[in-house]
Amino acid sequence: MEKTLVIIKPDSVCKKVTGDIIKAFDGQGLKLSAMKMVRPSKQDIERFYSVHKEQPFFKPLVDFMACGPIVVCVWQSENAVLRVREFIGSTDSKTAKAGTLRNLFGTNNRKNAVHASDSVENAEKEIAFFFKPEEILEYDYNAWTDK
Repeated sequence: MEKTLVIIKPDSVCKKVTGDIIKAFDGQGLKLSAMKMVRPSKQDIERFYSVHKEQPFFKPLVDFMACGPIVVCVWQSENAVLRVREFIGSTDSKTAKAGTLRNLFGTNNRKNAVHASDSVENAEKEIAFFFKPEEILEYDYNAWTDK
């Protein structure tokens, strides 16, 4: 099973749509393996988004992502990275496809509700940034269902 990182951004947390977003991922058949709420420092956000440090949007992105709490999640499924990227929609919420998370909950290009890993390799790095291996849980959904 492939794993990917999703960050529920400060705008979503402050709009009280965190639960809606988690429920939406559950509805897509993805399996939640780890989750926590954190408030990273600007330095942490700078390290996390360091690949973009030369871009003009870097400082505003860092300021935004450090402005409030975020919820970081690890989701897994077959082809999790691609499935999640398609489900969240394009970066700019104003042009994101109808029904995608960014279309439903985002405001613009920066306040776009969620971040998701863009490759399997980046997912591994991003998950390790926020989670220790023992914080990522393995369990069987079927073990808890009434039969």
